[in-house]
Amino acid sequence: MKNPPDTSASEDLGNDFKKALDAGWLPIREVARQTGVNAVTLRAWERRYGLIVPQRTPKGHRLFCAEHVQRILTILTWLNRGVAVSQVKQLLDTPQGLTDPVGNDWLVLRQTLLQAVTQLAERTLDDTVNQAMALYPPRTLCEKLLMPLLAELEQRWQGQFGAQMERVFVYSWLRSKFGARIYHNNRQLRTAPLLLINHSDLPLEPYLWLMAWLISSVDCPVEVFDWPLPAGELALAVDHLQARGVVLYSSKAMNLSQLTKLLNGVRCPKMIAGSTVRIHHTELSTRTAAIADLSLAEDPLSAHQGLIQRGLI
Repeated sequence: MKNPPDTSASEDLGNDFKKALDAGWLPIREVARQTGVNAVTLRAWERRYGLIVPQRTPKGHRLFCAEHVQRILTILTWLNRGVAVSQVKQLLDTPQGLTDPVGNDWLVLRQTLLQAVTQLAERTLDDTVNQAMALYPPRTLCEKLLMPLLAELEQRWQGQFGAQMERVFVYSWLRSKFGARIYHNNRQLRTAPLLLINHSDLPLEPYLWLMAWLISSVDCPVEVFDWPLPAGELALAVDHLQARGVVLYSSKAMNLSQLTKLLNGVRCPKMIAGSTVRIHHTELSTRTAAIADLSLAEDPLSAHQGLIQRGLI
């Protein structure tokens, strides 16, 4: 007869982890929440570059202190200045080198992606973005790589033969790519979702999907409706989903005369986002005072920040 399993060792390890947390050490999930750098990226920084070396419990759990968090924020500062992640450790360890110019990794990545688009090379596009996703936080990746790439492509497509082919290729890939990640993240979460609605007449709004991915990356469920809803049905969708908030996204002009009717009965925080905010800036600014819980954001980054400030994500 087998002896019963000895649980005392695992209980001791669990107690060690709890004692460490009580002493002020932070688990990787909490560090990810505070810094916006997900756990996968933090582990990659440790494993590949030695940028962060956390303490380990006997069971292998990573534990971080306040100094680790500050170091992560300093790393983000360098990444946002265009420094390649492979060069950051040298800058952190050599203070006298902090004022020296450093090579820009983002330009190289953007040119790789641009060439992949012109060749309709989906595997290259996907592999390059996957590698970047493993090394850079979602917000940094959007600000320094994906949004500049989309802006550069829009300029390239002005009156160019083959522009629609490239546009459909990129937008379809982007929707599939981030839609799959959002779906996977949603499956891990059980809290009320944020409802994002494509409120334009465009079949694909790429910045809508970037915004959805940014929100999803901070462990907030996201429900994306890639088509406008009529007045009445928006409130019905919010009620069915028990949504924590709703974002109407459009890069085009909106019919503002229908806005009050559209939002009637929507009893949760509301946001209008996208270039439509710039198009209708004056009138929308006035309406935010008249419609309860309505805020504005011109792009995915400001929308993401605004939702954080309002406690919705």
